[in-house]
Amino acid sequence: MDKDIAACYMNARLPRYTSYPTAPHFSDVVSQETYANWLSSLSYSQTASLYLHIPFCRSMCWYCGCHTTITRQDTKIIDYLSVLREEIELVAKQLSRPLSVNHLHFGGGTPTIISPDEFRALMDLLRRRFLFTDDAEVAVEIDPRRLTGKMIDTLGATGVTRASLGVQTLDPLVQKAINRIQGYEQVAAVTDGLRAAGVAGVNFDLIYGLPNQTPESCIATVKQCLELLPGRFAVFGYAHVPDFKKHQRKIDESALADAEGRLAQADAIKRTLLGAGYEEIGIDHFALPDDPMAQAQRQGALHRNFQGYTTDVSDVLIGLGASAIGRLEQGYVQNNVVLGRYAARVSQGQFATTKGLELTNEDRLRAEIIERLMCDFRVDLGTVCNRFGEDPASILQDTPQLQALAADGLIQIDGDVVSLAEDNRFLVRNVASAFDSYLEASGRTFSRAV
Repeated sequence: MDKDIAACYMNARLPRYTSYPTAPHFSDVVSQETYANWLSSLSYSQTASLYLHIPFCRSMCWYCGCHTTITRQDTKIIDYLSVLREEIELVAKQLSRPLSVNHLHFGGGTPTIISPDEFRALMDLLRRRFLFTDDAEVAVEIDPRRLTGKMIDTLGATGVTRASLGVQTLDPLVQKAINRIQGYEQVAAVTDGLRAAGVAGVNFDLIYGLPNQTPESCIATVKQCLELLPGRFAVFGYAHVPDFKKHQRKIDESALADAEGRLAQADAIKRTLLGAGYEEIGIDHFALPDDPMAQAQRQGALHRNFQGYTTDVSDVLIGLGASAIGRLEQGYVQNNVVLGRYAARVSQGQFATTKGLELTNEDRLRAEIIERLMCDFRVDLGTVCNRFGEDPASILQDTPQLQALAADGLIQIDGDVVSLAEDNRFLVRNVASAFDSYLEASGRTFSRAV
């Protein structure tokens, strides 16, 4: 592909496609009453995933794009957990019978800001209200700077199976520029402690495109991380959206790499991990060959949801907590982002749903096309369209951007099959966006394609 053409695509601002349609298209047409009806219609034979959002941190990392609140007072956290337990009870009462659960993910914020006793009580409640499968994955996002030995023991004792450590970077210069100082020794101690406590799955999260980062500093971080041999790496590009996230204005924009520099950093991380024996999973994950995620990719069974790439095959996702998003067969629901409004609604015995989107047959079709592209870098439109009773020729006809993408060398179209060459996979979001019928109406600023 021509270098100038590639540069043009890299600068495009596009969704990450962890869902389709994406969250900016949710509206208040989907209400708490809608959600209640959707929950009531769930079949007891369905298996679900749970996502619990803990929106608190002790300090703000300037790169952060999450919904979180900075607090040094445990009272706010305890009050929130009380409301969260009420929401769990509301959901459980709305179900015809307890749902079977095979995935539970604690996100944030900093989920391990919860005290060990509170975490244990929360896990006990979840296990009473839902039926966890014997092989259920229980995952927790962790800030290594804030994890105590007692909390590590609690995670192991309560059945946590996977921990995602926010390493981001180990370069002191970059850490200072993003207000997140943590040493290698902290990361190593937490990793060793988790494994000793029985948390077998350990992931590291890294970020490229941060201020003052270079390909060389990215490689140095990866090499240090490799000494601890995590099963997976998630490697994300920093999304600089200071109009949306005001604290990002503290980052020196002149210290940020351009699209070509970001690509060089991402490529340096990729080459280092591949050289160490990891397999590339989609656009931003890497896993050891015996990891379930690597196995799922080889079997064509990889999926993508709000946590990124996943082995979770559930059609139902129950989101719990402020700003949490859920997905049911009928569509998406999202809780109120504002903590006070979320708490007020739940305390009144009501669901905190404030917006969502009811899926059409076309939405489901395009969602599967985009997911297969994001996971496999190819999609057989004939196979997908057949499942939805649609004609692949009509999809091709309604997607004129594909011809331009093919002319520019991003994709190949062979009959009903659309595929990306290996060298172009980093631009898969550009290809996925061709099937996004909502994109032009978004009005939202997304992160760069690379």
